[in-house]
Amino acid sequence: MRIEWLNQGSVATPLVSGSATAAGVSRRGFMKAGAVAGGGLVLGFFMPGAGRWANAQQAPAKVYEPNAFLHIAPDNTVTVQVNRLEFGQGVQTSLPMLIAEELDADWSQVRGALAPAGDQYKDPAFGIQITGGSGSIAHSYTQYREIGAKARQMLIAAAAEQWKVPAAQIKTVKGTLIGPAGQKATYGSLADAAMKQPVPATVTLKDPKDFTLIGKPTRRLDARAKSTGKQQFGIDFKAPDSKVAVVARPPVFGAKVAKFDASKAKAIKGVIDVLEVKTDRGGSGVVVIADGYWPAKSARDALVIDWDTSGVDKVSSEKQVAEYKALAQKAGNPVRTADTSKLAGAAKKISAVYEFPYLAHAPMEPLNCVVDLRKDGCTVWAGSQFQTVDQGAIAATAGLKPEQVVLNTMMSGGGFGRRAVPTSDYLVEAVNIAKVWQAAGHKQPIKVIWSREDDIKGGYYRPSHVHRADIGIDAKGEIVAWDHVIVGQSITSGTPFEPMMVKNGVDSTMVEGMGEPYEVPLNLSAHTVKANVPVLWWRSVGSTHTAFVMETLIDEAAHAAKMDPVAYRKKLVGEKGKRHIAALDLAVAKSGYGKKALPKGQAYGVAVHESFNTVIAYVVVASVKNGTPKLHKVTAGVHCNTAVNPLTIEAQIQGAALMGLGMTLSGAAITLKDGVVEQQNFSDYTVARMTDMPVIDVHIVPSNDPPTGMGEPGLPPLAPAFANALFKLTGKRLRKLPFDLASA
Repeated sequence: MRIEWLNQGSVATPLVSGSATAAGVSRRGFMKAGAVAGGGLVLGFFMPGAGRWANAQQAPAKVYEPNAFLHIAPDNTVTVQVNRLEFGQGVQTSLPMLIAEELDADWSQVRGALAPAGDQYKDPAFGIQITGGSGSIAHSYTQYREIGAKARQMLIAAAAEQWKVPAAQIKTVKGTLIGPAGQKATYGSLADAAMKQPVPATVTLKDPKDFTLIGKPTRRLDARAKSTGKQQFGIDFKAPDSKVAVVARPPVFGAKVAKFDASKAKAIKGVIDVLEVKTDRGGSGVVVIADGYWPAKSARDALVIDWDTSGVDKVSSEKQVAEYKALAQKAGNPVRTADTSKLAGAAKKISAVYEFPYLAHAPMEPLNCVVDLRKDGCTVWAGSQFQTVDQGAIAATAGLKPEQVVLNTMMSGGGFGRRAVPTSDYLVEAVNIAKVWQAAGHKQPIKVIWSREDDIKGGYYRPSHVHRADIGIDAKGEIVAWDHVIVGQSITSGTPFEPMMVKNGVDSTMVEGMGEPYEVPLNLSAHTVKANVPVLWWRSVGSTHTAFVMETLIDEAAHAAKMDPVAYRKKLVGEKGKRHIAALDLAVAKSGYGKKALPKGQAYGVAVHESFNTVIAYVVVASVKNGTPKLHKVTAGVHCNTAVNPLTIEAQIQGAALMGLGMTLSGAAITLKDGVVEQQNFSDYTVARMTDMPVIDVHIVPSNDPPTGMGEPGLPPLAPAFANALFKLTGKRLRKLPFDLASA
């Protein structure tokens, strides 16, 4: 068997000829996949699901050739296939670090490549190929280390055989094997011989005290290409002879084209065809296909379309919020029960209603993909977070089998969840475009590009929510009763994840983060509503709103109890909260809270929250000038267990904190009127910018325990910490995002 990797920017596409028999594949095993690019050691890995979504698997995934995660070339270059999407979070560096650590590779010779869709690249816990749930490092920590360790043992075995010495007497240092008599060989020179060795059934992984790479601040492998403009992203890729497609989508979700006039559009130079096409949620639109983006976009602007909006609900935000508030006054489906009888006789009471709007993901790179549809197969290039789901959806739409679809993973300029859609909306639409394009007599591949306006108006938002809380506090400052109701849409209802995520009519993502780690008598229920607005997970999912509610209410309770908010939190934290206290203590110590006096007009704010098994504590410094809140500094205490790459963690916290700050800024809301989204670009949908960026100091709690997630946990505690600081300055409790001090 011969496998060559065709590199297209960040894409590694396998071209396979010949055949080989899989060897040594088991439910937790490796296989040798043959010589690569003229020789070398290749190892692949498969481990079945073992997490909260693992029961979604009907059977262990089939292992396809090539099943390669690791390629050691004759020149000693080590290429690691990354089974995720790289879209800024740093997995193209951190995952190769894990293999390189156990392999004893020379880091200067390690490269990362994004793997295409394939069963062998499925997340070990989720059972599908996915980048989400902050699971990349957490789920593949052991997986990737074992790949490196087994490859190292095979190289040692090959050297022992060649040198006629015991394997135990051979050492490995930076990609070199060293024998007892001073023999030396590079990994690359013995890679072919190592391929002939049996794959070890088990290996002993390094003790953390012996790590030389894991835990060390390591510069990103893709930093130079990105900073010099050489990195190819999905939107940069163009298949040979491909044409550009731009779609006019219905103004109301699920609406259809009644009729359209394309005469002016077709008169624009470069326009090839104008066709009606199926769009998301049962709707239809009009696609313009041209030689380039600008003629396609200009022609779309020239279209005259009459839309049929009958039969689809038309959501208006003001009416929806009013309905949510009314519903929140009634108990919903129970999630957690506790006695609320002490509310009536409590010495002090807190009654609060919180409002949260729809939010767009708004990544810097809008949605895009390239589709090459043929009778016998389909090749797609896209920045997918959901390769397994997307590959299946593409196949079903094209009338193909999943194995007939090659989905190449492209480097992406952000996503925050928008590229992990259970409906695969933008990819299904693109395949439908390719189908009508071919039906009209054309054969060229199609590149579908969404404009910024398309992206912001195109749906799949963080759902809007309303919370209602009633809390009773006794004369000693103890919380004696807490009745809480949440109202909002489910993001998993109607998707393949519903059986795992929806219990008793409540989407668990809606209520995650409520209560823990505090020992409070929380009586929690929720109402799930339906609305004609497509919704989806958004960076940190339910914690985007639950953390704000929990941490501002705990702060308010501390004030009512006349206690320091840090001391009050530590008092309420139960046995499960040791990591919370460690993160909080670290943030407090490093910030100067309680010891360092702030300038007049500034105040501290505190919040701590756990999401994706990682605890983040923030101590912030804020002020108010001319009625406008300003965040000056953020000190983070991070408990993520083992910090694989501290530089990546620092970057994740900085980015997540800025995104969390963005939720508080005026204009950071998606609103609808008569079913139409009112925002369309960054001119009327606010995102945080460099001018909003505070100083952010990141401090990590030392630990040797297996790592937890880092992509999302830095977002939730930022807004409540900011709000708590603003209360000290203004005396106003903020119950609504984005912030509005004037109406608080």
